[in-house]
Amino acid sequence: MNVCFVSNVIFPYVTGGAQKRIHEIGTRLADKGHTVTIYGRHYWDGPQKITHEGMTLRAVAPEADLYEDDRRSITEAIDFAARAFPPLRRRLRNDEHDIVVASVFPYFPVLSSKLASLTADTPLATTWHEVWRDYWEEYLGMLAPFGKLAEHVTARTPQHPIAVSGITADRLADIGPTRENIDVVPNGIDTEQVQTAPLPEESYDVVFAGRLIEHKNVDMLLDAFDRVAAEHDAMLGIIGDGPERERLEEKRESLTHADRVDMLGFLEEYENVLGYMRAAEVFASPSTREGFGITFVEAMAADCTVVAAAHPESAAEEVIGDAGFCVDPSVDAVEATLRDALQGNRPPTNPVERAQQYDWDAIADQAERAYQRAIAGAW
Repeated sequence: MNVCFVSNVIFPYVTGGAQKRIHEIGTRLADKGHTVTIYGRHYWDGPQKITHEGMTLRAVAPEADLYEDDRRSITEAIDFAARAFPPLRRRLRNDEHDIVVASVFPYFPVLSSKLASLTADTPLATTWHEVWRDYWEEYLGMLAPFGKLAEHVTARTPQHPIAVSGITADRLADIGPTRENIDVVPNGIDTEQVQTAPLPEESYDVVFAGRLIEHKNVDMLLDAFDRVAAEHDAMLGIIGDGPERERLEEKRESLTHADRVDMLGFLEEYENVLGYMRAAEVFASPSTREGFGITFVEAMAADCTVVAAAHPESAAEEVIGDAGFCVDPSVDAVEATLRDALQGNRPPTNPVERAQQYDWDAIADQAERAYQRAIAGAW
């Protein structure tokens, strides 16, 4: 099988969940003898074509800024889509690839990949990490109709869709392909990497890790933790950065137990985040919007008691099962569950055992089967 991935950014030169998924699946496919190529921007030093961990990386566009004012750049996405089209179409016409796999969001590279694949009748598989629907109104405001239109057009483009969770598949089915035609292949982790991450010099009883944006509800976590901090002599570490950071730091200062909360910011080294999870008793993230929620899996692999929010826009319950606690997204509910967790109340299922099913080896096998079905036309 000759697989090509289309992604404007490539791991490890730019880190992030979508490109990490491509790297982990791609390297394992290469280890099995498949040919793997990734088309992306030129973020590395050296020639435009290099070999990295058994995969061929092809730079089809120069390095560019991905964000404008904390939002993904539309012009960058359009530029990459336009630049990727000619070399991809040329190689597909020469039958160099059996399948094209494109990550959804930004949407434009998916559309250009589809156009390129038409000339050779090459199947296009897409990876849907989230489906935003009405969230576009919060993200783009008056420009939300353009975001919704791009999402709908992409969803209705002929493709072999793969969703990272059942809830994402259900959302996608509302605007595009039928549910039975959507495969679910979750995101994964390297469980051994989690469990061997170096422990930090200073640890926290409760840890949050994620982007500091409104729907993560870190302010709710701060209020809930403030109520239980003294009775448990506990400390909370907030890992992450984002547009909500300044407001959350101001809120932290207003807490009764502000001295028990540290805002750690963005940590450059992924293993440092894992180390804080390993050292913590509880991982808490009352986010109400999660297309998957990889931090939940990482925390379970680190043997944390996970406290998450039960919400129709979050895959937390699907991912965690009964290996953690999914509660109402309210200060009272998070407070009560934090209190129980800090007293040693553990979930019915062992979190580490639950996390094993998301190991990258298992996920890569699922992806391989999905790509093979797409090539065979059996989807």
